[in-house]
Amino acid sequence: MPKKIWNWFVLASGNVWVIRTFVLFWSLIVLLPLMLLLIFSFFETKSFVTIYKPSLNTWVSLFDSGRFEVALRTLRVALTITMIELLIAFPFALWLAKGCKSRTAKAIFLALLTIPFFLDISSRTIVWRAILGQNGLINTVLLETGLISKPVEWLLYSEFSVHFGMIAPHFPTMVLPIYLAISLIDDDLIKASEDLGASPLQTLSRVIIPLSMPGVLAGTVFTLGPALAAWIEPGMLGGGFVNLLSHSIESAYTALRYPVVAALSAFTIVVLALLLSAVLVLTRRTASMEGLFRRMHQ
Repeated sequence: MPKKIWNWFVLASGNVWVIRTFVLFWSLIVLLPLMLLLIFSFFETKSFVTIYKPSLNTWVSLFDSGRFEVALRTLRVALTITMIELLIAFPFALWLAKGCKSRTAKAIFLALLTIPFFLDISSRTIVWRAILGQNGLINTVLLETGLISKPVEWLLYSEFSVHFGMIAPHFPTMVLPIYLAISLIDDDLIKASEDLGASPLQTLSRVIIPLSMPGVLAGTVFTLGPALAAWIEPGMLGGGFVNLLSHSIESAYTALRYPVVAALSAFTIVVLALLLSAVLVLTRRTASMEGLFRRMHQ
């Protein structure tokens, strides 16, 4: 029976109407809500009542109310987190995929990377308050050892604590796609590069990195998107001193200003789309330069 179902699926996947039906269904459940969200952002709210008359007042209010500065701060924090995760995740994924020879150790590390998906992010984040606080573990150790004379205040309720608290939750979403992409690289290509006299750095830059770019791109998508929408870490570790876009969306929703919520959400989606387009262009340019380099040395 499973074989018959598989044969039917293979036969159906070749039909054009199956693909068109899937694209239509996907458009209805994903693209249509986004379009409605964008349309709704051109309305406005007066006296807790939504005025269904197209205007730019809601978008103008984003700049006048200071929410645009909040959006830029959110973008800066999200990009910083993504870059930190990439710098940490790529060497670790490379070692896990090609350097770790023990299957048991590899299975243990992969299992550890899945643990954050099964734990509530609030319970994981609130622990850092007891560690980073003025009476927390870090300040206590530093005071007892005499390295400082008074508690360090910026460890908690600052952008540092927000960045620090967001690194661990977003690490698996960055490292797992890169690990998968590097695992699919044929070891013979790496050995051939070494046999041709390439140094480890040249093999890394001309073989491993170009071939692992799909994983890097996927990891960037899976990390940057949630980082832009993060609100638990900024709320618990920022203490109200680090206002990000998620807080503005929540406050607008509480005030029943739904067009503002739609505008802020649409702005986030547009920024994310622009960033991903830039990463995609960079990826294609890197691949084209690598192809040109290969043709020149043939």
